[in-house]
Amino acid sequence: MQKPIMAVTGDETDEETELAPSHISATTGDMPTYQIRAPTTALPQGVVMAASPGSLHSPQQLAEEATRKRELRLMKNREAAKECRRRKKEYVKCLESRVAVLEVQNKKLIEELETLKDIYSPKTD
Repeated sequence: MQKPIMAVTGDETDEETELAPSHISATTGDMPTYQIRAPTTALPQGVVMAASPGSLHSPQQLAEEATRKRELRLMKNREAAKECRRRKKEYVKCLESRVAVLEVQNKKLIEELETLKDIYSPKTD
């Protein structure tokens, strides 16, 4: 369960308040309403409670995590690019093979057409 977020108000008392979902539904029924209530524990003035204290990291840890994520992304991208190039080569080979077959077929059809022209064309001597 996520802890509520604490906020510091700009009132004259500078007292900390907590936003909590209200059990009273909004008039539209679509969005929950929030009530402002006093905190259950006292924090020093100006301190804001984080949603999950375990998620705080040092700048070095954040930089290492960012570097690790970048390296992982680059590695995945390299693999995807390699696979894309492989598929493209395969596609080009298929196209070249199809061109060769169609050229042979076209040549045969041209020869057949010439033969038929010779047979059925009127011969004038």
